[in-house]
Amino acid sequence: MPEQAQQNQIKVEAENATLRGVYANNMLISHTKEEFVMDFMLIHPPKGLLINRTIVSPGHFKRMVRAMQDNLKKYEDNFGQIPESKGPQTSEFGFKA
Repeated sequence: MPEQAQQNQIKVEAENATLRGVYANNMLISHTKEEFVMDFMLIHPPKGLLINRTIVSPGHFKRMVRAMQDNLKKYEDNFGQIPESKGPQTSEFGFKA
């Protein structure tokens, strides 16, 4: 059985730049019947920058949401409840002088 488990493993490699990661402080999610599109952005007035666009199937998106909920629960069980902050209202969001 251990031999079979080893055969099913996939080695994933990443370049150093990818391993460093990027910071995003905003996200927009849109969807069609066939896919979900997640745009991660860095909004830093006076402009914003699209950092990453990830496109996944609806089934995979649902598994991702479930995994995030599970990880959030584990985090809060370990470190305490995270207070939910209110996002900016449409009229409050934007670039003001």
